[in-house]
Amino acid sequence: MTVWSVDVENKKKRDRKAELEKDLLLDPEKWKKRKRAKRKRFLSVMAAQLVILTATAAAAFQIVRMVGKSSLLGRAQAAPDLMPIQAEEALSEEEQSKWQEGWVKYRGKVYAYKEDILTFLIMGIDKDSDVRQAQEGTNGGQADALFLAVLDPDEKAIRVIGINRNTMADIDVYNEEGAYVTMTKAQIAVQHGFGNGLEESCERQVKAVGRLFYNLPIHGYAAVNMSAIPTINDAVGGVDVKVLEDLTQTDSALKEGETVHLTGESAYVYVRERDTAEFASADRRLQRQKQYLEAFIGAAKQAVKKDFSAALDLYGAISSQMVTDLSMDEAAYLATVAADFSFSPDGFLTLEGETVMGERFEEFYADEDALYEMILDVFYEEVKND
Repeated sequence: MTVWSVDVENKKKRDRKAELEKDLLLDPEKWKKRKRAKRKRFLSVMAAQLVILTATAAAAFQIVRMVGKSSLLGRAQAAPDLMPIQAEEALSEEEQSKWQEGWVKYRGKVYAYKEDILTFLIMGIDKDSDVRQAQEGTNGGQADALFLAVLDPDEKAIRVIGINRNTMADIDVYNEEGAYVTMTKAQIAVQHGFGNGLEESCERQVKAVGRLFYNLPIHGYAAVNMSAIPTINDAVGGVDVKVLEDLTQTDSALKEGETVHLTGESAYVYVRERDTAEFASADRRLQRQKQYLEAFIGAAKQAVKKDFSAALDLYGAISSQMVTDLSMDEAAYLATVAADFSFSPDGFLTLEGETVMGERFEEFYADEDALYEMILDVFYEEVKND
């Protein structure tokens, strides 16, 4: 640029400045109108940019959801193996002519597995730290909380099955080098300990729970260290409960019968605390966990409806304290779908059975008939003659 052109540009700037000063002195109202018009144009541009950014974010989130849906549905597995019961009942000629693989007959009725149902194992691990790899053997941490979360697209409903951590089940035993040793009957919570505390432990726990439920397909898992409870709880604004059991020795606010708003460490105490010296303390804690989860699910659904990114924010906040095989896009899909599904206290189930004192530890034995009927009720639908 030449000296002459620079002088011309500077003169134009001086002229504009002089014009503004003249307007300000001779016609202040005109100057104010021009300033308001300029501000309005600026705000309009900013609003347009915000709309574009919001639309782009929403579109990106929808793409993430669709990818997550496709990924989850691609994990399809076979139906549970309920044949031992079905084999006891004879089929009619009509039933034999229409029979399909995976159907079962129980007490005169025929049932088919709901193939579009999604089932996830949620584990609470007795660790108060970030997730880290443990040595092989029994150092993976026990699954003190076990819940199957079931999403039924046909009924648009969420159901949760609480599993007593002392439930006696077939678990796989490994030595300190990670080599398989044998299968034995033990508390189902200890299965997670036989592994490295990461994916290895989780996959073995999933296998044990699936086996307990007649080889039920489980589409994914999330193992969360108990230290993440305050973060999870406060992410939905806290949870209201009527205290079921006196816990004032640990938290003075948790007096039996009192209605409290759980935040931070109080939520941690309410969900995890138990007196191991008292018989069946795990049973009572499971009832507290059930009550808490009922309230939490309601609060979480509201949080996601207000802000569709809330689930992803929570996913990121607890990632260092969680092991999961669910990707970010799968989590986004599940969160938004679940927000539109109904959930009621009747949708929270627990295994029926009896707790007894074993040689060293408490043992919970599930009622096999009740378990079988629960599986049919939750995961199957009756096949009508027509």
